[in-house]
Amino acid sequence: MKPFVRTNALRNLATLRGSQPLKPRIKVENSIDAFIVKTGFDPNTCRSNFQVKNFLQRGELGQARKLFDQMPHKNTISINMMMDGYIKAGNLSSARQLFDTMVERTTVSWTILIGGYAQNNQFCEAFHLFVEMSRWGADPDYITFATLLSGFTESDSLKEVSQVHAHVIKLGYGSTLMVCNSLLDSYCKTRCLNLACHLFKSMPDKDSVTFNVLLTGFSKDGLNEEAINLFFEMQKLGYRPTDFTFAAILCAGIGLDDDIKFGQQVHGLVVKANFVWDVFVANALLDFYSKQDCLVEVRKLFHEMPELDGISYNIIIACYAWNGQLRESLDLFRELRFTRFDRRKFPFPTLLSIVANTLNPEMGRQIHSQAVVTGADSEILVANSLVDMYAKCDKFGEANRIFADLVHQSSVPWTAMISAYVQKGLHEEGLKLFIEMGRANISADSATFASILRACANLASLSLGKQLHSYIIRQGYISNVFSGSALLDMYAKCGSIKDALRIFQEMPVRNSVSWNALISAHAQNGDGVRTLKSFKQMVHSGLQPDSVSFLSVICACSHCGLVEEGLQYFNSMTRTYNLTPKREHYASIVDMLCRNGRFNEAEKLMAQMPFEPDEIMWSSILNSCKIHSNQELAKKAADQLFSMKVLRDAGAYVSVSNIYAASGQWDKVGKVKKAMRERGVRKVPAYSWVEIKHKIHVFSANHKSHPQMGEIMKKIDELAKQMEREGYKPDTSCALHDEDEELKVESLKYHSERIAIAFALISTPEGSPILIMKNLRACTDCHAAIKVISNIVGREITVRDSSRFHHFRDGFCSCGDYW
Repeated sequence: MKPFVRTNALRNLATLRGSQPLKPRIKVENSIDAFIVKTGFDPNTCRSNFQVKNFLQRGELGQARKLFDQMPHKNTISINMMMDGYIKAGNLSSARQLFDTMVERTTVSWTILIGGYAQNNQFCEAFHLFVEMSRWGADPDYITFATLLSGFTESDSLKEVSQVHAHVIKLGYGSTLMVCNSLLDSYCKTRCLNLACHLFKSMPDKDSVTFNVLLTGFSKDGLNEEAINLFFEMQKLGYRPTDFTFAAILCAGIGLDDDIKFGQQVHGLVVKANFVWDVFVANALLDFYSKQDCLVEVRKLFHEMPELDGISYNIIIACYAWNGQLRESLDLFRELRFTRFDRRKFPFPTLLSIVANTLNPEMGRQIHSQAVVTGADSEILVANSLVDMYAKCDKFGEANRIFADLVHQSSVPWTAMISAYVQKGLHEEGLKLFIEMGRANISADSATFASILRACANLASLSLGKQLHSYIIRQGYISNVFSGSALLDMYAKCGSIKDALRIFQEMPVRNSVSWNALISAHAQNGDGVRTLKSFKQMVHSGLQPDSVSFLSVICACSHCGLVEEGLQYFNSMTRTYNLTPKREHYASIVDMLCRNGRFNEAEKLMAQMPFEPDEIMWSSILNSCKIHSNQELAKKAADQLFSMKVLRDAGAYVSVSNIYAASGQWDKVGKVKKAMRERGVRKVPAYSWVEIKHKIHVFSANHKSHPQMGEIMKKIDELAKQMEREGYKPDTSCALHDEDEELKVESLKYHSERIAIAFALISTPEGSPILIMKNLRACTDCHAAIKVISNIVGREITVRDSSRFHHFRDGFCSCGDYW
């Protein structure tokens, strides 16, 4: 998933402005009122009506109502005009009060109030009023039907739309173009395209609006090829395209996901039809190029547009952010602030997503302040983005305050909070919030499941993952490609590669995300052959690999010693797939070369990189220097790391200390530890954990507080004797303390992963597999020891450390001792 929230400009526009005739203007100023003719013409009432009308046209609603109340005689025109005035002023309740006082109601009266409810998104009330109208014996006309149908937008309104359709046919309006267009629009908006297509084919007359309605319905529902075919049919039949034709077809072009050629052809038609001056069409073009990541075309079109609006700025700001050009994005926002455009519709969600991904809470507070000043913070999308921003910036207090104040809580803010907890490593808190979400009767969506499954994966809680798997099936998300990919990743990270492969095989739809999850699963499990095979299968399936695909492949090559293959795939990124390697790709290649002892090549590559080596690269060099005893390069790497203003953690100091300790240079070890104290850097303590009977048990080195510690130590001592008989000899260079050999051997016995294994052995049935997790990389002595233990106990022991999975069985490890 890409890191920025992308603003869909077309979503901010009227989705079907081309169907404005579907929302007809209701005439209330009839030149002759039949009711007046029947009851006697009153010139005073007629004169007062004319004055009320003038007040309303000038927006003087109070004066109009004052005159209206003073009228000794009122007729239907008087009340209809006042009702219409109240509705236009947004005062629907006063309009309803007037309506309820009417003794005689005309079709116009009913239509005005129905339109008021429809315009205010109160679809049920509009429909109930329509039903009441029939009971009163008032016959709707074609304007009534068009007005009512304009209000149906929800997918659960299909039953009501069908009932209105039946009334349309019954009253003889089935061939009226405006009514048919309105019905077609309603079927499309309620996502019932099969009925929409049936109606389209049966319509005796069509116009450009008819085609625009169905085009928009197809493109919104992802039926992009159908939309394009309909566009060609529209041209063939000679219907003139409108601004909404071009907007809909460009939206469909985005969904094709092939290249920009189609959009460029539509662009040519726009110029030929002289619509390039229309800001609505130009914005649709801008949005198309933005979604195709054509930054050059977006910039060129934006500066050539004869007219700009707030949406134009929203699109290009999002495009710059999407392409990592954050400074340009923020500069355009500053420019936008000095325009006349509606400040409530500024791209606050996009800007807040920039802040969330750059972890800049100070900038986030400034944007928050501007959202408050403009009143945009009350918009649900902005509020959700604020929750996401503060949570990802580790400001959970602010995030929780905004989260608690959200009136219309959906799955979005809940998911934002859960995701932030998981990203910060607070997996238990994320799980607790997920449980609260269920108690609050907020339905989880695919994004929620993806986040919570990530928490299960990081905790390696297979039992919890399986419970969530069942829950996803019950909620109907099992066929969703993102939920399926998250399940695959969860099983792989919990050491159950068989379940991960089964999930992949059962997925009805696969995209690059699901293939990347499979490639990553094989890479994490140290299976280089299957990693490369899956990559090739992905390419043969017709999907283009992305930077994530290559990162997994290069990591697999690094851990499996496939150096030439790794270099070949790295070079193919630019030569074959036109992808620019990122910092993490270079870091993986440097790690791969150093693991293989090819330090000269690694240094040469680092000198040619488009950016300076960072902490991760120098740290990986340090780790490899320890394996290959390259103290000269280790000193260089250490100097580079210690000169950095900020270090991510104490890993660099620990690695240097380990290198000195392994060679017995204890005086230098002391100097490194002193430097750590002076800079306030602390070593991350090593710990391991194992899940037994749905409970996580955590152990650290020389752990003594577990209630079963007596049994655990007895098992460790028992294993030590058996291991000695099997020929195991402790590697005391891994005991990084200045003490005698006997103490070193004793300390190695109680490394956290061995304590966790011993506990698992006494707590699970014989022969059952064991899965152990460790937060840091396992030492070489523990790696050798676990191989021997797996042979003694006759069990498969899987250890997932900070780098990858190690599967121990019958005295061997899946890594082939290359790690």
